[in-house]
Amino acid sequence: MEGIGAQKLTADHLGRQAYLYVRQSTCRQVNENQESTRWQYALRERAVALGWPNDRIVVIDSDLGQSATSAVDRPGFQQLVSDVGLGRVGIVLGLEVSRLARSSSDWARLLEICALTDTLLLDEDGLYDPGNFNDRLLLGLKGTMSEAEIHLLQARMRGGLLNKARRGELRIGLPVGLVYAPDGHVVLDPDQGVQQAIRCLFATFRRTGSALGTVRVFRSQGLRFPSRIASGPCKGEVRWNPLTDTQARSTLRNPRYAGAFAFGRVHRHRTPNGYRRRAVPREEWTALIPAAHPGYITWSEYEENLRCLKANRTTTSDEQRPTPPREGVALLQGMVVCGRCGKRMSVRYASRKATSPGQYVCSQEHRNHGTPICHGIPGTPVDAAVGALVVEAFAPLALEVALGVQQDLDARAAEVDCLRRQQLDRLHYSAELAQRRYMSVDPTNRLVAAQLETEGNEALSALRTAEEEYTIQRQADQLTITNEQRAEVLALATDFPRLWEDPHTKPRDRKRLLRLLVEDVTLLRGTEITVHVRFKGGALRTLTLPLPQMVWERHRTPQAVIEAIDQLLSEHTEPQAAEILNARGLRSGHQHLFTASMVHRITQKYGLLRR
Repeated sequence: MEGIGAQKLTADHLGRQAYLYVRQSTCRQVNENQESTRWQYALRERAVALGWPNDRIVVIDSDLGQSATSAVDRPGFQQLVSDVGLGRVGIVLGLEVSRLARSSSDWARLLEICALTDTLLLDEDGLYDPGNFNDRLLLGLKGTMSEAEIHLLQARMRGGLLNKARRGELRIGLPVGLVYAPDGHVVLDPDQGVQQAIRCLFATFRRTGSALGTVRVFRSQGLRFPSRIASGPCKGEVRWNPLTDTQARSTLRNPRYAGAFAFGRVHRHRTPNGYRRRAVPREEWTALIPAAHPGYITWSEYEENLRCLKANRTTTSDEQRPTPPREGVALLQGMVVCGRCGKRMSVRYASRKATSPGQYVCSQEHRNHGTPICHGIPGTPVDAAVGALVVEAFAPLALEVALGVQQDLDARAAEVDCLRRQQLDRLHYSAELAQRRYMSVDPTNRLVAAQLETEGNEALSALRTAEEEYTIQRQADQLTITNEQRAEVLALATDFPRLWEDPHTKPRDRKRLLRLLVEDVTLLRGTEITVHVRFKGGALRTLTLPLPQMVWERHRTPQAVIEAIDQLLSEHTEPQAAEILNARGLRSGHQHLFTASMVHRITQKYGLLRR
């Protein structure tokens, strides 16, 4: 082999530089497998034996600790390929193919450039000329085996990881609020403030039914939510920041808070722009083990939260699904089903005014295929009839609901006050810690003492501000609950219809109350309007309403006025007839006073002749 290799080596190769490429896959291998690193550096002696002086040998070891599965994060390999392409390299030395590349594409690219620039390759087995067919074939085979080797290693490691995950024994990162005990079991975070904040989030979501509504409650109450730092020098520490919508949704969707071990919820795949993550359906998860460790909610509560989040989505292809309550006075928004085609009906408002009446329109086929609109039904009479039915059905439950709301108000106030006091306690601790650090420093070390004094003053300032905010919010909460909400709760028990009709009651609140009792409403328009109300549990009530009058019918001149004008014109002029009609209290179809011109138009329209 040495003789054959010497025949491949020429003076042109010796006139260029020799590049020695040294690499280990991980930092752990660099620290622990030092013999392999020394073995790679020893290839310098092979280059010297072939005729290269020491000052013409370039060692590239900037990729130590980097994987060879890709050339993207390997600046040393990129420099090697670049210099080979520029014709500066006479030979490339590497312990084996796997040191240079674990990817067939990277390896083939390097071989092609070496063949074009007449660059030799040397490994532990011998010297190769990529421009020679036999050497090229052998190098290609070695590259394929190297890539297959990394695939097998990864498959074995992945298989062991998946088996451990299916048993629920895989130790993976935990969300804030859960920690690993010394024995390896998952337990609730011992910080009571963290526990209280997470429980408050779930309780607030149950009350509001919306992730964004939960964020708004936290914001209005001045509450903060914990998050654990994932990387950096402060990794593992808990930081308290305002709750965000993304954080709230992530917490509500995480099954670990329900005490379940889950693995494979997200799939990570490579794209031309890097790696992307996508959510995986539950039936495709690698492992899901309920009741694997303590949680903050039950599994049934977790699934109910997911159903609620899905119901709140407005960007969905499921046209049959009820939409969440939104702005607008239409009481049945998102709950109306067409009695003809079974499609979900939408709401159309006459104007953008808050009090503009709505009309329920079945227009899905019109939007999708351009067919005529199925039919439309005015919403005002339907809303009034269904609202009266809800008040009738809700009245027996008013007292029970009132008592439940009263207890919920008291519990909510106590929970929020507890969270605020815990935030205040954390600031007290930070201020005391800063003071102790300042008092323990050597006074002669002025630079350190000045910095600690500044930190202590900032901690004291934050504490004073938090104490003032806590006092103001506590007084406001007590005043609101005592004077306003308690009165409304008592009124709910005695006069629920008044609260339903109260103009201060928001349309969205009425819609949420309606959804507690009603599943959906089916409308059918014929000679009259038929309303089928399906309650929760399957009970059905049918209402029949007359068709509302058209605009011209509502403003048509009353028949009594026509007859009176016919009689008056036999003895009076048109101006006199107008005065007599006004004196009798009669009005036009638009409820206006009569004038001579109005009497004349009515005479011409209805063919009334003066006698």
